[in-house]
Amino acid sequence: MKIDEDKVDDAVLALLQLTLHKGFWAWKGHDWGALGRLHEKGMISNPVGKAKSVALTEEGLKRSEELFQRLFTKTE
Repeated sequence: MKIDEDKVDDAVLALLQLTLHKGFWAWKGHDWGALGRLHEKGMISNPVGKAKSVALTEEGLKRSEELFQRLFTKTE
């Protein structure tokens, strides 16, 4: 089975919405590979380090909100 890493990255970015605090910080309890790719794409701050959270960039925050709406909300 071949994994579409872009889809995984989109899901992780969307899930970061669930742990947002102080507006743009999110807990980094996700796959390290995905977090590294999101950093390379400019969506989050560098996940490497002792901090337990990462900052979403302005672009990352906007994309995270859009993906969360599309993937995880119901339309009535």
